[in-house]
Amino acid sequence: MLLYHAVQRIRKIAGWLTLVAGFAAVVILASPNYRQGEASPAGKRAPEFNFELDGKPAKLADLHGKVVVVNFWATWCPPCVEETPSLNRLQQRIASRGGVVLGVSADASPAAYEKFLKDQKVEFPTYRDPVLKANLSQIGLAYGTSMYPETYIIGRDGKIARKVIGPQKWDSPDLIAYLDTLLGQS
Repeated sequence: MLLYHAVQRIRKIAGWLTLVAGFAAVVILASPNYRQGEASPAGKRAPEFNFELDGKPAKLADLHGKVVVVNFWATWCPPCVEETPSLNRLQQRIASRGGVVLGVSADASPAAYEKFLKDQKVEFPTYRDPVLKANLSQIGLAYGTSMYPETYIIGRDGKIARKVIGPQKWDSPDLIAYLDTLLGQS
């Protein structure tokens, strides 16, 4: 009888340890921080891509000389919804200083994309990447993006200055100071 209770207690502990280990794995893999060991793209030329700007064909090179905040997002991504208001505020702050927020959406549905823009009152230029592979933007994949949201800050020289993983408060003092420095460079 004593042996039976000891085995039951060991099974219970093993069950709890398995549950805790599973939870820890989910937290680690769901967190954007697990990618922090990847090589930084800073200093590399930003991959070129075509998009529409104000209903007209455009390409990233057309924005050369501006600080461009390229944000990869999707309508089905809750953290993307969360950060949209601060991206709107960032666009308002940097537009007059030679900066632009450019959203690239990974959405198969034009209707869902348009509804998102309207519901979230998106004020920065956006483009829906219609070429998707496993719900991922092909433009985003060219940059190395496989999770949303993910953002690349491109300097006036067309080179990536910084990669930002996960949702941000784009009007936080640290990010504003960083972008002010880039915007002040010629």
